[in-house]
Amino acid sequence: MFDGIESPNDVSWNVIVRRYLEAGDGNEAVNMFSKMIRMKVRPMSFTVSNAILACLSFGGFKEGIQIHGFGIKFNVEEDEVVSSTLISMYAKCGDLESARRIFDFPCSKNLISYTCMVSAYALSGRMTEARELFDEMPERTVISWNVMLAGYTRCFEWDKALDFVILMRKRTKDIDHVTLGLILNMCAAIPDLELGKQVHGYAYRHGFYSNLFVGNALLDMYGKCGNLIRARIWFYEMSHLRDKVSWNALLTSYARHGLSEEAMVIFWKMLGETKPSKFTFGTLLAACANIFALALGKQIHAFMIRNGYDIDIVISGALVDMYSKCRCIVYAMKVFNKADSRDVILFNSMISGCSHNGMGGKVVELFETMEKEGIKPDHVTFQAVLRACISDGRVELGRQYFELISHRYCLMPQLEHYDSMIELYGQYGYMDELELFIKNMPFKPTATMLTKIFDFSRKYKCFRLGEWASDRLNELNPLVPFRFEIIDNT
Repeated sequence: MFDGIESPNDVSWNVIVRRYLEAGDGNEAVNMFSKMIRMKVRPMSFTVSNAILACLSFGGFKEGIQIHGFGIKFNVEEDEVVSSTLISMYAKCGDLESARRIFDFPCSKNLISYTCMVSAYALSGRMTEARELFDEMPERTVISWNVMLAGYTRCFEWDKALDFVILMRKRTKDIDHVTLGLILNMCAAIPDLELGKQVHGYAYRHGFYSNLFVGNALLDMYGKCGNLIRARIWFYEMSHLRDKVSWNALLTSYARHGLSEEAMVIFWKMLGETKPSKFTFGTLLAACANIFALALGKQIHAFMIRNGYDIDIVISGALVDMYSKCRCIVYAMKVFNKADSRDVILFNSMISGCSHNGMGGKVVELFETMEKEGIKPDHVTFQAVLRACISDGRVELGRQYFELISHRYCLMPQLEHYDSMIELYGQYGYMDELELFIKNMPFKPTATMLTKIFDFSRKYKCFRLGEWASDRLNELNPLVPFRFEIIDNT
């Protein structure tokens, strides 16, 4: 029909761009906008906005920036509709400075643009700027409040999140299921069971009791707060609306608290109601690893194969971890070698497994393979490698790996890496090297490190270093005095 129009005007072009956008064909919407420009038809502000939204639908930020250029050319950049869309686009591609520049246009500041900008800052973890804008908003909706609360929870700023919830209760009655879910997530993380119970009561009184999102958040909260009895009761109370997420939440709660056998019972019951997800299998395999249940782990692995589940890179990592912890390193290697693709997490699982099973030579081999495949090791990789060096007594190799952390891979050695090096030098009597290493550390040794140094010094009769360690320990905790004495085992 559109092709039959001899000379479509701006309204006709706006309709066709919008129709393609609504149909989910963002690419064609952008193509039609480009065709409109080539035919020298001046776009309406709504057309520019729709074209930018189309770019967002398929991640076409480059095309969106080009359309922004046309918006400037046709003097619609500062239009309320266009500016809000531009703010959203730049925020989603991480260019917050461009988003803020557009937001600061005199005519751009409205409820939508304020919310977009606050959301952009919050999602980027820039909560100070987000809060400043939020506080100056002339009006707010439940979305505005939720965006701020989500930002605090995303950044793990639990004290500020709790203060913000208190502010919400004083300032607004705009609370929806998303708000309750966010508050429950906060209760689960703190954890605060009493506040969680209050939210449960609020949900019941205000008609959110049958909302699946809130129901699953309640289930997760009770589980993470350690009230498994209440979690199970609530799970059965929500039998009319529970889904796969509900089963996973209950199963994870039991697995997290070391009740792996109970988690397996829940899994077998789950099969009668819904199909497990990959997340379910990952949780179960972790549970099997925790209780060294090799037979159960094999059953789950076989179940996945029989039922056609894809053993992707995440599940491969969980299988490698389970088999390694159950001392079945041969099966772990088979899973690792069969993986279609391998990333740093999968390599870490295999390297940690070999280290855990005293296979230091295999750890070195895997590390070299990792480098050849162009996969950059991370802090977890180096910790596993250093533990392997401790097990095998490979002091010089451990020193070389420690230097690689910063020299080759530009990573900052973590506390656990320094702790491992202290153990490596001390356990094998390299006391001069240990003393020099401690002297060059960028921070003061922790109490745990000092205790190790103290013990190694006694073992190898290193008086100076032992006295220094005991003095430092006494400074940290004068109520439990340490006194360095050489133990004569002869």
